[in-house]
Amino acid sequence: MAPALLEDGIQTTAPQFPVHNSAPETPSHVALQPLCQIITPIGMLGYGFDAELTKDALRAMASVSTPTAVILDSGSTDSGPAKLALGEMTCPRSAYERDLRSLLSISHEFDVPVLVSSAGGDGTNAHVDELIDIIKEVSSELGNESYNFKTLAIYSDVPKSTVVDSLKAGRIVGCGLSVPKLNMSDIEDAVTIVAQMGPEPFLDAMVAEPDFDIIIGGRSYDPSPYIAFAIHYAKQLQETLTDLQVGGFTHMGKIMECGALCATPKSHSSMATVYLDGTFDIKPLAASSVCTPASVAAHTLYEKSRPDILIGPGGGLDLTRTQYDALPDGKSVRVKGGNFIWAKDENMAYTVKLEAAKLKGYRTMFMGGIRDPILIRQMDAVLERVQAYVAHVNSNFEGQYEVGFHVYGKDGIMGALEPGDASYMPREIFIVGEVMANTQEIATIIASTARVACVHGSYPEQRGTGGNLAMGIGGKLEMELGPCAEFCIYHLMSIEDGTEGARQISGPVEQSSGLNLFSWTIQQIGKAKPKPPVDDHESTGAISATKQAAGHSFTKHQKFSINSRLLTLADIAPVIRSKNSGPYDITLDVIFSSLPVYEIVKSSNLLSKSLIEKLYNLRGDEIIWCGFFDQAMAFKATIPRKRQVSRKGDDGKLVRSLDFAISGGYMETDVHASQQYVGLLELALTEDVKTAIAHLLARGMA
Repeated sequence: MAPALLEDGIQTTAPQFPVHNSAPETPSHVALQPLCQIITPIGMLGYGFDAELTKDALRAMASVSTPTAVILDSGSTDSGPAKLALGEMTCPRSAYERDLRSLLSISHEFDVPVLVSSAGGDGTNAHVDELIDIIKEVSSELGNESYNFKTLAIYSDVPKSTVVDSLKAGRIVGCGLSVPKLNMSDIEDAVTIVAQMGPEPFLDAMVAEPDFDIIIGGRSYDPSPYIAFAIHYAKQLQETLTDLQVGGFTHMGKIMECGALCATPKSHSSMATVYLDGTFDIKPLAASSVCTPASVAAHTLYEKSRPDILIGPGGGLDLTRTQYDALPDGKSVRVKGGNFIWAKDENMAYTVKLEAAKLKGYRTMFMGGIRDPILIRQMDAVLERVQAYVAHVNSNFEGQYEVGFHVYGKDGIMGALEPGDASYMPREIFIVGEVMANTQEIATIIASTARVACVHGSYPEQRGTGGNLAMGIGGKLEMELGPCAEFCIYHLMSIEDGTEGARQISGPVEQSSGLNLFSWTIQQIGKAKPKPPVDDHESTGAISATKQAAGHSFTKHQKFSINSRLLTLADIAPVIRSKNSGPYDITLDVIFSSLPVYEIVKSSNLLSKSLIEKLYNLRGDEIIWCGFFDQAMAFKATIPRKRQVSRKGDDGKLVRSLDFAISGGYMETDVHASQQYVGLLELALTEDVKTAIAHLLARGMA
């Protein structure tokens, strides 16, 4: 069996997914043929958006007959596993009602389709139906009597039996080196299992019903609806598409699904003009934001394990030859050169990512502040004694539990990975005690015991005997947090060729052996009479050609003043950030705005794999990806999530260790991993780098 691809850019087995550097380019003298236009009002449905920006953009497009759509993503594992385990949505239902009310109004007024993927955050069938119900409710409201939307719903839940059969057949692997091997108990414990669909299910539904108004999709690979919309119209002009065309459509979707995060300053709304050859122009709608070649290229790194090859359903997006050119309007950037490498062409299976979560227990927390400097100096030892006391008092207790502490002001966010001076003593600290047990009652009993130990425990040189903890915030001593969820499936499943699309069903969602993994339904929603069916070509009109705008050199970037003091990495790099790359990994980005400065750093030993090992207490074989990416003038490293864990040793004493962790679970401190970059921020520049950059500054070249 061919090795399966990992969505985050890593393979479970050698060889590495190939990079094809010989992708053909469109000759520069060939005029670009507009294919479609896409507006994304916000990077996540439910977050709220400025509808007037979208309407203004659509009014400006009125004179152009190019097919246009409004497309939004609605899902992510960013916020943790609770959605999949508890059936919750990312945002309150009222937030989806607000956003869908605006979108339906826009769709009706401008006669543009609206596509939403990963409904409700996790994309379960239940949340697809929930958004469909909202559309029905809004369409029946007073004043909306003229609404009638041909609405398609695409479903992505996967029966456990399908996953069991695939596991037994050896068709499932972990999505990343940090993901443990899937076992039967993971499948049994999963509440709902979803599969990330590629563009094929969207495309199947579009082809069957080309005059659709609304599509609500289940769990999806983020760019899938964008890719499908572009392919849908490209297929009307060209029966066979090239890898560069599909690569361009995929690259466009990868950028657009985040709204205008690729702009500077980042904003919410963006639009893309897509051309038949895969080239696309992207710009923010906000007047205060612009896209630059640097900001768009840098977005390639965002949340990705690696910047050069982005793996998704059906293959990989090769970005090693991409080009980014500023356009004369001062807001837009033209992008080309993305190339799609099909898994089947490399004798690899088509894979979909499975996601699921389980209920692991129940949590109770307590919190309070400490100002006593005598106590703060020995905080670690005191908390160890608290844990020992809790274990002793409850030694005959039959329930299972875990106790942990977040010490904010000292190392509450990064824990054992904190890069600061270990001898630093803060003036005050804030403690959050977190207990997980197999019942809520047990969690609260243990939390109460731990809180009492924190309040009244003794310690050397103690002066304040009235109590150690300033507590009772919000009038609460212990706070019951309810069920604790944890990801249990984040794996790739190989599927048979030809089953990656979706089949139309007329009743309840069912899964039958040998059929497509995904399915879709159609319904008319609204009181008005449905629009008469029209030929798809007639509805979109002729696709006109426009003049190709002259591009500018990629070396034009947003301005960033190099700090002449030249002490730390923050003095020479405008972006130093961290972000989760799936639930198991963290990715670190350092992005430069000056090519000469970037070349100096790249040729030095300032940023390297060995540095990442040292900063984050890792072994070399634990680093998932590390290197430089010239297109964005960036350094990137992707590492596994780790968390300090205390366990009882054979001698009964507590033993601390760094273990692999999963985002959003017990003892979570940074679910987005957005605060894990500080070690790089404060990294001291080496003398050779200081000297070389000082010479650049003296010559005005930095």
